[in-house]
Amino acid sequence: MPREISFFDAYIPTVLLLAVLAAVLAMAADRVLVRLGFYELTWHPALFRVSLFVCLAALLGLFVYR
Repeated sequence: MPREISFFDAYIPTVLLLAVLAAVLAMAADRVLVRLGFYELTWHPALFRVSLFVCLAALLGLFVYR
């Protein structure tokens, strides 16, 4: 995959698009986890949400750039 993607003559880094996709996936997973009551088991829900986003973004980056 290229390092940059041309979007209306503006070059956007692929990592930025992966971060947006990771944010969408994290929000979807967050809704599911809230409905299941998972956050009652976590020590710090906001920290878990951020770590979920970071893990998803890293996995997507490894998947694309490997």
